[in-house]
Amino acid sequence: MNKGRTLRVGDCVGLIAPASPVEGNRVEKAICEVEAMGLRVKVGPSSYRSFGGYLSDTPENRACELEAMFSDPEVRAIWCLRGGYGTPQLLDLLDYSTIAENPKLFIGYSDITALHTAFMQEACIATLHGPMAAVEPVNGFDPLSKEYLERIFFCAEPLGEIVNPPGIAARCLVPGTASGTIVGGNLSLICTTLGTAYELDTTDKILFLEDIDEEPYQVDRMLTQLALAGKFSDASAIILGSWEACATKEGKESFTVEEVFERIIVPFQKPTLANMQIGHDPTNLPLPLGVRGTVISHEGILCVEESLTIE
Repeated sequence: MNKGRTLRVGDCVGLIAPASPVEGNRVEKAICEVEAMGLRVKVGPSSYRSFGGYLSDTPENRACELEAMFSDPEVRAIWCLRGGYGTPQLLDLLDYSTIAENPKLFIGYSDITALHTAFMQEACIATLHGPMAAVEPVNGFDPLSKEYLERIFFCAEPLGEIVNPPGIAARCLVPGTASGTIVGGNLSLICTTLGTAYELDTTDKILFLEDIDEEPYQVDRMLTQLALAGKFSDASAIILGSWEACATKEGKESFTVEEVFERIIVPFQKPTLANMQIGHDPTNLPLPLGVRGTVISHEGILCVEESLTIE
């Protein structure tokens, strides 16, 4: 797997908006937060644009900007400002050989999942599922998330065990121990790539899933789709992150999302760890993708055993 280099104080980070537009003065606030970490900033043009209301720019412009950030020798990492909608539009427009030849630390989550998957499978690049520059740092960075993020940015050692904040326990749904490359991200985006050239391969891998603002019946439908596509049977283990605002609407009879997990995921009897504070959650712990990890679900352990970066 190709890996970006560990950051040093004074390095340049590229900020981009490859999905939806960034609102208000969040770009300026993000710049301040990144600079406070001792890093310099180069901002992509899409960060200040809006196209059609829900996109930051045309697919062609966003793809060109992303490639330019990978090609730019001054830029040592690429940090997405936000998610939203639109990254799958870029997948057929990118030159993955250029990206593979210039591996860099790439950070984002939610809609950015489509890029994580494509970069891993088409360019063999390990990436970081983690806070977005104009979201968590601007809203008030959770101290634990920031600590993990800075360790990943500035240290080439494996992250080790990812531990929830005090008082929030991970939950074992299926006991067991399994290892493999960590893959996955947002459930909706993983389903979007099914049947395409960018469909996520979960064979012998630890599959991570999270989502936001999906009612239990919608989560049920998407998990069923993954089950029918063999994604759970192929995986070595399953991690379930944050499911923010995934309750049913008031007054409607419905399974909870936890009951949906019991009905659809548990029968595969893969070591399964739930309630990890990763994803659309105030904590949003960073999770390296494309590197080796181990799940010991009955002990509530998720351990990242391979470094995301190189010196």
